[in-house]
Order: sequence, then C-alpha cells, then structure tokens
Amino acid sequence: MAAVNLGMPKAPEVLAPRRESRRINVGSVAVGGGAPVSVQSMTTTPTTDINATLQQIAELTAAGCDIVRVACPSRDDAEALPIIAMKSQIPVIADIHFQPNYVYAAIDAGCAAVRVNPGNIRKFDDQVGEIARRAKAAGVSLRIGVNAGSLDPRLLQKYGKATPEALVESAVWEASLFEEHDFHDFKISVKHNDPIVMVKAYRLLAERGDWPLHLGVTEAGPAFQGTIKSATAFGILLSEGIGDTIRVSLSAPPVEEVKVGLQILQSLNLRERKLEIVSCPSCGRAQVDVYTLADEVTKGLEGMSVPLRVAVMGCVVNGPGEAREADLGVASGNGKGQIFVKGEVIKTVPESEIVATLIEEANRIAADMGHEAGIGAPEVITV
Repeated sequence: MAAVNLGMPKAPEVLAPRRESRRINVGSVAVGGGAPVSVQSMTTTPTTDINATLQQIAELTAAGCDIVRVACPSRDDAEALPIIAMKSQIPVIADIHFQPNYVYAAIDAGCAAVRVNPGNIRKFDDQVGEIARRAKAAGVSLRIGVNAGSLDPRLLQKYGKATPEALVESAVWEASLFEEHDFHDFKISVKHNDPIVMVKAYRLLAERGDWPLHLGVTEAGPAFQGTIKSATAFGILLSEGIGDTIRVSLSAPPVEEVKVGLQILQSLNLRERKLEIVSCPSCGRAQVDVYTLADEVTKGLEGMSVPLRVAVMGCVVNGPGEAREADLGVASGNGKGQIFVKGEVIKTVPESEIVATLIEEANRIAADMGHEAGIGAPEVITV
C-alpha cells in the first residue's frame, strides 16, 4: 500500500477567524488588521547601561522577539533612548509611568512606540492632546496600558477593585480622549494577574471597538507558574481570534518569555511550526529508556528549526502509528528501532544507533528544504 504523507500541514487550521481590528505600525512591525500576532518582551537591564541593554535586545532578537520594551523611569533613562532606538535591530517601545515629560522625550528619541499608563501619569487627561499631536507628527504609535495594580483611583473608588469592567472602562475612556484628537494609532492592554479576570476583560474590550489588543497576564509569576497562567489565558483568547500582539510576563530571563510566547503561537498555528519533537511519556509498555532517548534526540537537534515533526516512541501500541504520522520517527522496542520517513520504514537500526540515525535523517531532510532550514530550538511534546 502506498505510504500517505501525514507530516506538517501546508495550510494549518486555526480554531477561529482573527477578530477584525484596525492596523497600526510599531516601527517596521504591523500590529492588528490581520497582521501576524507579534511577540514582545522587555529588557531587564538598566536603560542607562546602553551596551548591556543593546546586548539583551540582540539576544531577544535572536530568540525571535518582534518588539522590545525598555523602562524609562528617570531622565537619565530618557537620555539613553536615542542611541538604543537607533541601534536596536527591532522596534523599541519606551515604557513610561508618572512623568509625562518622558513621553515627549521618547517620541523625540525616535522610539517606535510609547507605552503610557493612564492610571499613574500625573494629570494624564490634560496631556492627551499634546501627546497625540507629537506622536502623530513623528509617526509614533502608542499603547494604552491599563494594569490592575495601577488603575485610575477614580475607577478603583467606583468599582472597589480592579474588576474586568473597571479595566475596560479605564481603557475605553482613555481611548476616546485620543480619538477626540483624531489620533488612532494605538493599541490597548488591560492586564491582570488573574487569568480569569484578564480573559473577561479582553472579551469585554474586544466587543467595544476595533482597537488592536496587546495580551498580557501581568505579574504572572516564576517561570513554571507564569507559563501555565499565560498559556491558559492566551490560549483561550487567541483561540477565539482575540489578540494582535503578546507578552509573556515571567520572573525569568526575558529570552524565556519569547520562547514561551512563540510556542503558544505555534501550538495554535498562529506561527509556522518549527521543529517539533513528539515523544511518549513512557509507561510499563515501553521497551526502551524513552526519557533518555528523547533527551538525546532533543539535544542533538538543538539549533535546528525547520517545519519538521520528529516522533521518538518506545511503545509497540502507539509507537508505529505516531512514528508513521510524523515526518521522521522511530518506533523502538526489543533493542532496535524502526526509522520512518514520511510514513515509510526506511531502515531498522540497533537501539544504540537510533539517536545518530534520527539526527542524520533530520539533517538530510533539513538540507533538502534549503532556505527553509533555520536556527531555533525544538519543541518537545509528550503523547
């Protein structure tokens, strides 16, 4: 019987159509209006340390980050922005709190965008007209960033706490102020540390207008907890078509935020899937050490990023089926492994040669793909 190619789909399915939102530009990156969902992160270096900040931006860029945000809490930080904005490989957003003067400094510095927090900028409502005028003249977009931890005191008094309704009312009010000045180049975020509150807020906001939306679970926590919270919230919203750009907020190095963000998008087919390793969690049926086998294959393929699914299986029940459905796979047992390529068994090798054979075949397939082969890290999925 002829083998059927059940590898990576050429036209990935998504769970829902993207919500229709207006398009803005953050420097060279389009946001909203059907543009790909972009991944953002934020530097952790003092912005005044220009070299360290640019080094971290370079690391984020290499990891796949699309847009980077830098903190600007002081005048010295504002004075560092022109060099950072000029030398960064990706668009830079200046993160502004408390001081409206730093908003103008960031615009003049050539930043691609400015994040403003209406809840804690002094007399913000009075500054909107001037911010809109200067941003429009410079071609700079804005993010209206509403946070549960820094909600406008007037709304805290009205609602008692940062409810979804309070977050949305704040965002819609500030959006209307900019729109009164005929300024529309902004996106909105309504972040909360609770995924449930956050999801409800974004759903409400999505119904109120066509603004592009930046998703985030703020103060999500350490790497494991924050990854789970962000993946849960983003998965719900993105699967409903809500969200135009994302930032995974982790108490971890910012490159880890980018890795998680990209994996979330790839899992939902909102980014092209790269190298994907499918491996079984092991059980009493396994006849090989699947944990070690999967780890060694993952390490051997680290640095390769191609649209390739590799199955590393150690079970005679699910192994042949999973290996056959992958682009490249092995079904292991009794001291040997059957190597599958595009659904066909191409050879049987001793267990000691499985890892080397998979790596060799993966490199061969990647070479056949030519320019599609790239740099990245594999995604490991257990089944």
